[in-house]
Amino acid sequence: MSKKRVVITGIGALSPLGHDVTTVMGNLRAEVNKVQRMQDWGGYEGLNTQVGVPCAPFELPVDRYNRKSMRSMGRVAQLATRSAELALEQAGLIGDPLVTSGRLGVSFGSSSGTPSAVGDFGRMISTKSIEGINANTYVKMMSHTATVNIAVFFGITGRIITTSSACTSGSQGLGYGYEAVQSGKQIAMLAGGAEELDPGQAAVFDTLFATSTQYNDQPRLTPRPFDKDRDGLVLGEGACTFLLEEYEHAKARGAPMLGEIVGYGTNCDGTHVTQPQSATMGRAMQLALDDAGLPASAIPYVNAHGTSTDQGDVAESQATQAVLGSRTVISSLKSYMGHTLGACGALETWMTLEMVKAGWFAPTLNLERVDPRCGELDYVLAGGRELQTEFAMSNNFAFGGINTSLILRRI
Repeated sequence: MSKKRVVITGIGALSPLGHDVTTVMGNLRAEVNKVQRMQDWGGYEGLNTQVGVPCAPFELPVDRYNRKSMRSMGRVAQLATRSAELALEQAGLIGDPLVTSGRLGVSFGSSSGTPSAVGDFGRMISTKSIEGINANTYVKMMSHTATVNIAVFFGITGRIITTSSACTSGSQGLGYGYEAVQSGKQIAMLAGGAEELDPGQAAVFDTLFATSTQYNDQPRLTPRPFDKDRDGLVLGEGACTFLLEEYEHAKARGAPMLGEIVGYGTNCDGTHVTQPQSATMGRAMQLALDDAGLPASAIPYVNAHGTSTDQGDVAESQATQAVLGSRTVISSLKSYMGHTLGACGALETWMTLEMVKAGWFAPTLNLERVDPRCGELDYVLAGGRELQTEFAMSNNFAFGGINTSLILRRI
């Protein structure tokens, strides 16, 4: 069976940099760092990092988002569902029979459900009481809460793929959604990821000595991907959903075509939960190239995972050099909006696509001196880079040794 072409006919996003192309690209060109000191985090004893990046303010239309429709939604599910609605709107599919036909599915993920709902069950253990727990507490807590709430909200009856894989939740959401359409199993997929900002998640990375702590009083100076003086990641918040559609179907209905996914690769290090392996990272990139049928020379720009962690930046950059060569142009969008965990793969892929279409690529903020241990690459510095290309790659890597690589094509 021949592979189907998979085009992007809608994108909906809620991000720290804004929720539309004009606002986001304006912030990237202005080199705006959205990191801020989280005032309420100071009340948690032992929490070292005090910086984060909330999603920009947004409103949920009250005619559709009411007590009944939102009773099973924590914030992460609200972010996910609204971004999916925006994607369906742009694709012209709100109210279309395709949505409930079984030919459209959902491939979506987050690192976890709503942390406060997890806390409700935690209190049950310590207090020996189920006070505060109701029928929807688990639905808000469960790892597939975003995916299921999207499906229920729109009446979607196609396949459901839940990608709760930490930092690759969004990129695996896109990748597995792409494969579902590419194989002909579904005509279309809502695909992406979401995450809400919570001090509990910050504590997870704090205990691993992976968070930024030196710049609590100067939040705009962190994170610092690939920089010699980087000191860890900063958590962010947001959601992004792609409407992925089979090309001939999209063409027949006159759908807008925003771009195309042409390659996807994913694998696992299989060695250590928190120590990234450069060799298998590179193998994931090569898998994406092979899937796209492209040589490394076709990819002049890579959007890096670029978390600002000590080992991660080194392993990723060395892998990129090994597979794509030292002339590869590279930058990290986490320097603007932090690490949005389950959302980052989808948000960064969206922004990468927009940069490809603009012929301009954002620099990595706070990158002043490249760590000599990092790979030899063309790191984009202040001012950005004018570059015309048909293809670009976006990479993400997660705890557990999960690696993903996506290749996009401008249409």
